[in-house]
Amino acid sequence: MSKKQLIMEKATELFAKQGFEATSIQQITEQCGISKGSFYLSFKSKDELIMEMLDHFFMEVTAETDQLVNSSKNDANLLFKFYKLMFHFFAKHADFAKVLIKEMPHSLNQELLIKSRTYDVQTSKNILDMVESIYGEKVEATKFDLVYCIKGFLRIYSELFLFYEVELDMDLLCQSLVEKTDSLAKHSNIPFITEELEFYLKNADKIGDSKEEVLALINKQAEEMEDPVVRKSLEMLRKDVLEPSLPLAVRRGLVENVRVHADGKWLALVLDKWFEGTGTAPH
Repeated sequence: MSKKQLIMEKATELFAKQGFEATSIQQITEQCGISKGSFYLSFKSKDELIMEMLDHFFMEVTAETDQLVNSSKNDANLLFKFYKLMFHFFAKHADFAKVLIKEMPHSLNQELLIKSRTYDVQTSKNILDMVESIYGEKVEATKFDLVYCIKGFLRIYSELFLFYEVELDMDLLCQSLVEKTDSLAKHSNIPFITEELEFYLKNADKIGDSKEEVLALINKQAEEMEDPVVRKSLEMLRKDVLEPSLPLAVRRGLVENVRVHADGKWLALVLDKWFEGTGTAPH
């Protein structure tokens, strides 16, 4: 085992017990039986160590899911194999999986959050490819919801063996989740995650950072919108983005006009973000 591998292994054990913030480089080096100088020869900082661990974990699981989905698209057992692969991977890397589940929702490290979201987008894409391969046009309207359900199943059920150390029959668990997923695919008819909202969620860190981007999105939506109330609301909001003058109550009402329309939900989120960033939030 190389020194870098030793550091990552021992750091993972400490992070799982104490979390990122509470674990010091001193504790890591003591656990490894090395000097701080040896640590800094491998990593410039604790943050760099965490980033490399995150890369290692997600690159491995992404490679495995890529290979499975791309090589088994006509396999009737693809979904079962996917669930089993993911749970096996979480069990194999139990300590780091625990860290991710406990730490990521509360992390203040923006670089870490952005990297994690990048990998999450890739995971979602693999699951979407699998969903489209298995269910085809039957789930065209609800496929993004199905992706979120599958990700939710993976997270919640993995906690049974990660945190509660319950003895599980993995084959039975995967069969049960395949049945649940099939039922959702067959009987769900009301979509919530639209393609537009999914696009916004994937690009939330990039969308709406400039006035030009917000105006371009408003103009595009207005051109495609048939509802006269929403079109008028977008026209008034466009003017307000250019030169804020509307009372908060009026702005709030206009944004809600956009939000209640099925095709306007994601744009309403962009507007929320924009007005909040300019100190004129409608909420």
